[in-house]
Formats: sequence, C-alpha cells, structure tokens
Amino acid sequence: MQEQEIIVVKIGGSTLGGHDTTLEDVAELHNRGETVVVIHGGGALVNEWLTRLDMPTKFERGLRVTDAASLDIVVAVLGGLVNKQIVASLSALGVRAIGLSGADGKMLRAEVLDEKLGYVGEITYVEAAPLVRVILAAGIPVIAPIAIEQKGDAVTTQLLNINADTAAGAITAVLRPSRLIVTSDVPGVMDGETVLESLTPEKARALIADGVIKGGMIPKVEACLAAVEAGCQAAIVDGRAENSVRALVDGTPTGTRFVSE
Repeated sequence: MQEQEIIVVKIGGSTLGGHDTTLEDVAELHNRGETVVVIHGGGALVNEWLTRLDMPTKFERGLRVTDAASLDIVVAVLGGLVNKQIVASLSALGVRAIGLSGADGKMLRAEVLDEKLGYVGEITYVEAAPLVRVILAAGIPVIAPIAIEQKGDAVTTQLLNINADTAAGAITAVLRPSRLIVTSDVPGVMDGETVLESLTPEKARALIADGVIKGGMIPKVEACLAAVEAGCQAAIVDGRAENSVRALVDGTPTGTRFVSE
C-alpha cells in the first residue's frame, strides 16, 4: 500500500443531520484521491431506542454503562441502523462505502474495561487488514465501534461496546501515517467561552484533572492524545460548521489541534 496519509474521521451521532456536511466532505476528499476511514458513534439514537423500550441510560466518565440487554440495542443500532445509514448516504454521494463493525475480521479486540461498566471494552489489539483491503479496493471503510472480547491469545463469542472516540484513536494510531479528525457539537475544546486552538498532552491532561475538560469530551481528547503520541496528527472540529473537515485538511485553522509539544 502506498505510503499516503490516511484521514480518519470520527463522526458523532449528535452532529449528523440535515445541516451536517461531514459526509459530503468525506466524499469530496475521497474523490480527489485522499484515503479516508470513517468511524461513527450514534449514542443519541441508542438513547432513543432505549427510551422506546423503557430501558435506563446511565453514563460514567463519559462511557455508557452497558448490561446484556442494552448491549443488544447498542449492537443493533450502531452495527446495523446507523452504520447502514451512513453507508447509504455515502453511496448516494457517489463513493463506494463498505460498512464494518470492529468485530468483523477480529478488527477490534478488547477486554472488559471495568465490571461496573458492564460490557464495555478496552481495546487490546487492532487488526488493520480488513481496513486495508477496503482501502485497496478504492472504498471507504465505515466502522461501528463494536469489539470482540479477547482472553489471552483467543477471542470469545462475547461482543463489547467500545466508545467510538476511543476506537478512532486506537485505529488512527495503527494506520500510520494518518491524522484523526473528531467531529463534535461544540467548536472545539473549550475553556469557559474560549476555544483552545491547540493543546499539548501535558496541558490536556491538566485540564482533565482540573475538570475543565469533562464528560463526553474526555474520550475525544484522550483519542486525540493516543493518536498524537503514536506520531499522528489530531484535531477536534465543529461538525455543525459547514465543510469543517475539508477546511482542516486544506489547511484552514479550525477547532482544536493537538500538538506533541
């Protein structure tokens, strides 16, 4: 495979909608010869389905507490409904998109992160081969953040829920040279009303410790730190802003960039 930068775009369910241009940006980047990988969340739709079924929703440290019943909903909504909606949207934009979950080809392998969180995984290994095959076939891999449990050297039949930001950071760190672009429903990492244009790992961890970075922003920042520490570029941009992903790739300063020092 040619040593070309791979652009990993993490799309959150909170920004996808009628005014979002992220998928148009992804299609445009692909059509002009960039290599793009999409990783998506979809927590808002998972919440909607849990509410419909009168099932509780609980988060700790920005991570969804996932029991056996809610895991079924997570897998069905993320691996099925959201994944195929994104694939269909990209296909309608004229590009070849292939929907995958992290369980396919044992792409994402994980251990249970914390018994208190239930079936939530911590990634232990990323198998890049399924992604590379799609890329070599001139396609865009679209990945749902579901992993397969690994115990020792073997995998089990247990699926695990993975935070999409965490999955994006781990995949970016493996697909080098690459850059990670995380879309959010805010302009970037905020300190009060101020958007922080750049962050070092040291500063980012200090802001997490001080409670400035909190909730769902924590896994986004940690994903970017994982990418930067693996020698990749990373940024968080406003997915609601028109063409924010393409603008960043084209060199327009936007959102929060993460720098090694």
